[in-house]
Amino acid sequence: MFLVVFRNRKRSDIDALAYARDAEAMEALARAQPGFLAFKSYASEDGEVVAISEWSDAAAARGWGRQAEHALVQGRGRAAYYENYTLFACDSPRIHGFDRREECEEDAKR
Repeated sequence: MFLVVFRNRKRSDIDALAYARDAEAMEALARAQPGFLAFKSYASEDGEVVAISEWSDAAAARGWGRQAEHALVQGRGRAAYYENYTLFACDSPRIHGFDRREECEEDAKR
């Protein structure tokens, strides 16, 4: 798995409707890309947004980064939507997990 984390803050003068249209179109386009696994976005109370996308591998994530329509919208983002952003990308992230449902199922079997 290849993980991409996009932290950003929007400009105060953002055209929210235009941004929403572009964001919706980009999510739909990303979901159709080879190697796409998942996408979620979270907004904090202070206005920072964290978007997380998961890809099958680095090549799939880089392919998305070079997709022509996505590249156009990235430029629009820098020009009109974002005050700042940071992109984090990592191959083979170290993953730890816990799932209460699995623990309950194991307890029920005992």
